Order: sequence, then C-alpha cells, then structure tokens
Amino acid sequence: MSKQTRREFLENSMFATAAAVAAGTAKLPRLSAAEEKKPTSPNDVLRVACLGIRGRGQSHLEAYLKRSDCRIVAIVDPDEAVGQKNGVETVAKHQDGEKPAYHKDLRHVMDDKNIDIISIATPNHWHALAAIWAIKAGKDVYLEKPVSHNVSEGRRIVQAARKHKKIVQTGTQIRSSKGVRDAIEYMNAGKLGEVTLARGLCYKGRGSIGPRGNYEVPSSVDFDIWTGPAPMKPLTRPRLHYDWHWIWDTGNGDLGNQGIHQMDIARWGLGVDDIGRGVLSYGGRLGYEDAGETANTQVSVHDYGDKTLVFEVRGLKTEDLQGAKVGVIFYGHDGYLVINDYSGGTAFDPQGNLVQSFNAGGNHFGNFIDAVRSRKSEELHADVLEGHLSSALCHLGNVSYRLGSQVPAKEVQERLAANDETHGTFERVANHLAENGLDLANMKLQLGAQLTLDGKAEVFTGPMAATANPWLTREYRKPFVVPAESEV
Repeated sequence: MSKQTRREFLENSMFATAAAVAAGTAKLPRLSAAEEKKPTSPNDVLRVACLGIRGRGQSHLEAYLKRSDCRIVAIVDPDEAVGQKNGVETVAKHQDGEKPAYHKDLRHVMDDKNIDIISIATPNHWHALAAIWAIKAGKDVYLEKPVSHNVSEGRRIVQAARKHKKIVQTGTQIRSSKGVRDAIEYMNAGKLGEVTLARGLCYKGRGSIGPRGNYEVPSSVDFDIWTGPAPMKPLTRPRLHYDWHWIWDTGNGDLGNQGIHQMDIARWGLGVDDIGRGVLSYGGRLGYEDAGETANTQVSVHDYGDKTLVFEVRGLKTEDLQGAKVGVIFYGHDGYLVINDYSGGTAFDPQGNLVQSFNAGGNHFGNFIDAVRSRKSEELHADVLEGHLSSALCHLGNVSYRLGSQVPAKEVQERLAANDETHGTFERVANHLAENGLDLANMKLQLGAQLTLDGKAEVFTGPMAATANPWLTREYRKPFVVPAESEV
C-alpha cells in the first residue's frame, strides 16, 4: 500500500469508535487550591506583576492567588475600569485585603526591584516587547501564547532570555498535561509506526464582530498605551477588547489565538525543531461581512520534507473530524492518535479500534514556579524557544495568506490538485462551506503565495524572498520598538 493510499485509508476508514471515545471539549483542567499551594516562609514569596487582566489574565490571577509562595503586588492594564475591578479588587478579596498597586503603563513596573515575575496576558501585539523589557529588567516571565506577533520578534525574546539567563514559560498549557505528554511519548516510541502527517484543528465557532465603522474608545482606556507597538489608527469595530484578535495590526486570527495550542502539539508530536521548508495557506473571511480582517476559514500546509503539518481553521458551523474539533490528529503507518482535549487523547489502530487512552491533567504555572526556583530553564515544559517556533508557524501561514490573491474557488481547487495533502483537505473545506450555504461556483477564495524557507535561519528563500522577508517583522511605532538582536 502506498504512503498516500494508506494515509487516505487511515483518514477515511470507519471512525465511529474514535468519535465515540475521543469526543470531548478543549477545557483546561484545573487543580484544587489545596493541590496548588505550597508551604513557604514569608521570606520566600515570589512577587508578581500581572499585565492584562481580561480573559486569560483572569486565569493568571487565579493561578498565583492559589499559591502561598506567590504574592500579586501589581496590576497593569491600560483600561482602568478593568484594572481596578477585575484586578485590584479581585486580588484584594483573595489576598487578605492587601491591594496590589495599579498602573496603566506597563513601563512603571519594569524597574521595580521588588517584583520577581512579570506575567503577561496582553493583546498579541504587546507580547514580545513586554517580555523583552521584563527580561532586561531582571524579571522571569510567564508569557501568553502566541509569544509574538511576528516571526522576528519571537526570536528576539529567545535571545533575550538566553542572554540574561531568565526563565520564560510560554502559555501553551497543554505542554504540562501528563495525559498529552504520555500520548506523545507513546507515539514517539513507535507505537503508531512511522508518522509523517499531523493535522491540527481549530473548529471553533466565531460569529460577526459587527459592522466596520468609526467607534469611540472607552473613556477608561489609555489608547496610546493600549496601541503600543502597533500603528495608531481609529477604532473600526464596535468592541475594543477581545475582537483585536481579528485585526491584523494587533492579532493573528484564530490560527494564532486558539490554534497556536494545537499547532504546538502538532509540531511537538512530529518532532521538528525549526520552522520548515515551505508554507502555503488559503481561505477567507466567509459567511458574513464585518469589521474583522483575519480569515475565519483557513488551511495552512507546512512542508518539512518527509513530514507535513496541515492546519485547519473553521469559524463557521462544522462537524468534528475523527472525534476532534479543537485538537490534533497524527497519522502513522500502524494507526493514528487523536488529541482532542487539554488532558489527553486516544490511540487507534488502522481500522479505528481503540488501542490506548491517555487522560491526566497538569499544572503549567506550577511548572513555571518550580523552574523559577531551580533556575533551570530546561525544566520548563514550554520554554520560550518552543513557543517561538510554534508561534512562528502560525505567522508563516498568515504571511502566505496575506501575500496571496483572490481566485475563483474552482481555480483554487485546480491549482491545489498537484498537492495530495492540500487537495484532500480542500475537498472537505468545499463540503464544509456548502453545508453553510455558500456557493463555491460563484465564490472567490484567497489563495496564498507558495513560499519556501530556510527553516534554521528563519528566512524566506526563492523567488518570493524579497517580497516575503519584510513580513517577518513590522514597522514599530516609537517608542514601542522591539530591539534588534544586538540590543536585547
């Protein structure tokens, strides 16, 4: 049986067992307060500043407040209403009435010698600069995913962490899940045979964010600080918070939002430690017209020579694939592995029979604190280098997509036909769009540029290099400039 025929067999065989066993939701397992607390003396408490208090920032507060060896001493958020209510008041209630300091401007905490840890849950466009400033100021850093807004600045964080010998954990919490770690170990032990394809899935419903227009920034927000490294532009969407994910200047779409978790697992499981040999992406923002800019339907294909990583984003209503909606499927010569949960997955033989299940949680913040105390970055489950490489794959998919052009869907299909991996995926995407009432016969899709890479040097090569390489970074708005390598 040829590799491609076997792969098609594995993908299309009877998956009733897989769906029944592997079906689940991508929820982060939480440990109890008793499990997270550690006895400590008052002189051994780590002092934490939390940057960004909405969304993931609330999880940061929860993680540190559960620990007796950590104290939240500063809250930073450019929205004072959020910072005070969600941050200062929340911490005071759970920290014996002790109120942390509040700042709108993150620069105010960098030089505070009493702060040991900077915990970053800002919008994506602030991640790299905030982390680098914190590292240079002598702090250890917990940095939310994706670690960067573009490829170049991710590498700068790694260089800064190594130069200043700081502990920097990426917020890809699945890396600390024992169930997932056991599943990856099972696969790496050869139990699936040769694995040459990983398929990452972000099937997560996303509706319209409202019409494009000119909107008022909330009066409680310092918009200059909120905007930071990004260009200063009017607010063109109804909601400032969260919907920045779907604007190119500040976000990376769902590929770099939810998808980075699954991209990271896919790269980890394939055992590849650079950003690949090539990338091609296609899709569109389909099903509605709104203020969003990023794709809500997107496929990215990453070429690693003898291995391929395919990533699929679907924001419209969809069924699962082989029991997973937000997850990763690894296809091996002797079976397949479905990771569809933050705490584990299930291995199957080629006929879809259950072979082994994996299910156990973990403590990602605990792993970070342990490494902060040991001063051994190799103990981190998600060192910033891993975060950089996986984040970079998301960025590369978006670069290919943005350098493409609008092409009739039929022509996209014809031009992808030579690539079995891409073509097989396109057929399923076409069916998915049709199920959502979209007529491909009269539709155009964004067909991205086919880009080649030097994965170790982290630069584009080939005929598109001069056009594509500037997209590895951005023009920063002064004074919020990510430093060059020589300046980190």
